[in-house]
Amino acid sequence: MASRHIHVISFDIPYPPSYGGVIDVYYKIKSLFRAGIKVHLHCFEYGRERNRQLNKICESVNYYPRSVSRSMLFNSLPYIIITRSSDLLLKRLSLDHHPILMEGLHSSFYLNAPELKGRFMIVRTHNVEHDYYNGLAKVEGNIFKRYYFYNEATKLENYEKCLAKASMIAAISPADVSHFKSKFEHVVHLPPFHPHEKLTIRPGKGKFVLYHGNLSVGENNEAALYLVNNVFSELKNISFVVAGNKPSKELKALIAKKRNITLHADMDMKTVQELIKEAHINILPTFQPTGIKLKLVTALFSGRHCLVNPEMVAHTELESLCHIEADAKGMVGKIKDLFHVPFTEEMAKEREQLLKKYYSNKSNVDRFIEQVFVNR
Repeated sequence: MASRHIHVISFDIPYPPSYGGVIDVYYKIKSLFRAGIKVHLHCFEYGRERNRQLNKICESVNYYPRSVSRSMLFNSLPYIIITRSSDLLLKRLSLDHHPILMEGLHSSFYLNAPELKGRFMIVRTHNVEHDYYNGLAKVEGNIFKRYYFYNEATKLENYEKCLAKASMIAAISPADVSHFKSKFEHVVHLPPFHPHEKLTIRPGKGKFVLYHGNLSVGENNEAALYLVNNVFSELKNISFVVAGNKPSKELKALIAKKRNITLHADMDMKTVQELIKEAHINILPTFQPTGIKLKLVTALFSGRHCLVNPEMVAHTELESLCHIEADAKGMVGKIKDLFHVPFTEEMAKEREQLLKKYYSNKSNVDRFIEQVFVNR
């Protein structure tokens, strides 16, 4: 069989895989590599360092500076897209006829390029982006950033029609599949790729309840503040941990006043992973029901009890594996109930069966390869 190649355009350098979007990109590339697909990776760089680890799983790795000039804000195209264009990238893509995987709407600038006419182009959607940006705007305190998010959301909603040019849209969640199928053809469900090949749950009991997330993101900061104010403060005899990068001054000041709450800031992924395993309950509410949260997948593969709100698990096939409460009062009651309930081997086996069905990297990459290289 002849070698099979694919171009992957990434919105950021996907190593280290330390936040949601690049986790999906990196482990998708790694899965393609293990399946024998030769990946030609193209990364936009704007802060993260180049990493030789990518050369171990890619046939070639190319980098392009992302133009972050504020003048781009006045372009009719969304800022996240117009700032990820490169004449050199287009030239390299034009040198062969391999399929092109565009990671996120962010990387789709050349979807309609005449030079790529006739190519098989896949757009991997990580969210319904205009919904996501509207959600960011609602929780943003800075008036200028809030205006940017709302403006970007409008541009993204107008831009979305360009997805009609894609040969395939690979949506990350069933809810996103429904959204895109209402507008476009050739939409498939491709669940998120992640670092977990098997469950690593420690049966028994932990000594604290954990909330973790990138705290520099508005929705995560909002969730942490909500939990501290409305849930953790009501359970003074239980220990709570909030973990994540770049916590806000407001969150730091609030936690400093609470004896039963500890803040762990700016840790590496290994340390966060250990906290997830040690916790008795991983609590993960969200007020931004878009895409699928990889921290939920990680908590289910590695952590004991998982407590969420309905928005976190809607249309994910993961509802049966979580304890779901819609408000703070329900969460307080559920933590009281669960904190003395050991997590058993039987619970782990039940969880493993469903996770293997929907969230197996190997099964999902095999389906993707069939759709891209075989059934066309």
